[in-house]
Amino acid sequence: MSAPIRILIVDDHLIIREGLRLIFDTVPELELVAEAVNGQEALVHVDAHLPDLVLMDLQMPVMDGITAIETLRQTHPELAIVILTTYKEDDLLLRGLKAGARGYLLKDTDRETLINTIQAAARGETLLTPDILNRVLNYQQEETVSKNIVDNPLSEREFEVLEMVADGARNKEIAYKLGISERTVKAHLSHIFQKLNVDSRAGAVATAAKSGIL
Repeated sequence: MSAPIRILIVDDHLIIREGLRLIFDTVPELELVAEAVNGQEALVHVDAHLPDLVLMDLQMPVMDGITAIETLRQTHPELAIVILTTYKEDDLLLRGLKAGARGYLLKDTDRETLINTIQAAARGETLLTPDILNRVLNYQQEETVSKNIVDNPLSEREFEVLEMVADGARNKEIAYKLGISERTVKAHLSHIFQKLNVDSRAGAVATAAKSGIL
């Protein structure tokens, strides 16, 4: 049996932290190792507890979630971060994904989606709900109406891979559908990240959507 996913909750509302704690207590694959009430505390707890994943709120006192994500992406690039927020602002959604979050959930999400998103993020994958993905793409359309859309720097195969990533496909599924190895899929993703100047699947989707590539 594999080790449980070690989680840090970052939220300034006690009732949210308590609710998440109750959920994690019922899932053997998940282990809550620490809680923080703002981004600054989160940085301290990450250093102290070395969690596998951080559930990050966005609007908090002292240090907001976006700033904390950007800092953690520099200091702990391997750390999985999932945004869990009550805010539906599309600008925050794109900023969070571009900053390096691997998922974005609203606090009214159901238990199964929460757990599935955490597990996907811990595997290094991106799992965006259809609602969130639609918001990303719709926001891109609105933002680029009066702007020049950048040239697509991706090759045809890289674009195919990115489209499948946006649909939530895992590396194994992408490899099967395209008739290539998982190692080749990872190589394509590495090239996509480099060309789009991002370091995560969610960041690639967000950046490609905002620029009009997707």
